Amino acid sequence: MYNSDVEGAKALVEKYNLLKKEIGKVIIGQNDVIHDTILSIFCQGHVLLVGVPGLAKTLLINTIGQALGLSFNRIQFTPDLMPSDIVGTEILDETRQFKFVKGPVFANIVLADEINRTPPKTQAALLEAMQEKNVTVSGKTYRLGAPFFVLATQNPIEQEGTYPLPEAQLDRFMFNLNLDYPTYEEEIAVVKSTTTPVNNKVEAVMNAEEILYFQQLVRRVPVPDNVYEYAVGLVAKTRPGTERAHEWANKYLSWGAGPRASQYLIIGAKANALMSGKYSPDIEDVKKVAVAVLRHRLVRNYTAQAEGIRIEEIISRLF
Repeated sequence: MYNSDVEGAKALVEKYNLLKKEIGKVIIGQNDVIHDTILSIFCQGHVLLVGVPGLAKTLLINTIGQALGLSFNRIQFTPDLMPSDIVGTEILDETRQFKFVKGPVFANIVLADEINRTPPKTQAALLEAMQEKNVTVSGKTYRLGAPFFVLATQNPIEQEGTYPLPEAQLDRFMFNLNLDYPTYEEEIAVVKSTTTPVNNKVEAVMNAEEILYFQQLVRRVPVPDNVYEYAVGLVAKTRPGTERAHEWANKYLSWGAGPRASQYLIIGAKANALMSGKYSPDIEDVKKVAVAVLRHRLVRNYTAQAEGIRIEEIISRLF
């Protein structure tokens, strides 16, 4: 597609800036969340967006899908949702033969809206799709299209009628991103843009072929040994009761991050470096993605909860 990796790296920066411009037509503010979501797509990672209702989580994901030129399906998770409602099911056609009807998971971008509102059995239906990029129905395996991303949303304040995501599924999300309230100025801009007849159309600035190329380009980025050592050392600090554990991990954590966190720190640092116009990541790139990578992989103990110590505070101590 490009004559060299250097040309590809320059093209990635241009495409990223175009993406931000298109998304900015609809989404006001949330720049860090937009950056990290696009970054995860270049890393072939899935994202869990956590925020109170009304912060445009669903609109953000839909807009990103339009700007990337990818197929998009939304699954509204409810207590009565069945696994077949996600992956599909076999039916008898008019010739009395079984025919597989694909579910909404067969899309490039799948929005799992309010993912914690459905029972664990249905949540687990996404596990194989997220990790293996395929689904199995009646003993037959069906490959999902590429690229494939699950972007899930979750409401942090309403716990009635919800089912907490199991650790195994949480670990499959590259990032856990928190959406905050907009600033005063941003909220004025939001209200102005949504209470007038102006309709900003989002144009597709990329396609599936380009995304797949950039995903491979990110993998080819060279990483210095000291960056590998920093990323793995940072994760090792989160594991209480081990040789390299940080004192805050021993005091406030009951469980630390696994090797997948180290992998995501490196691949995320690579993508962040390229999106910043650099050809190789440094320790600052690792720090840039560390909170989003580690936030959902660390389990606070009762001491941390009693003292009101937040996960973000513990991660900042590890630096």
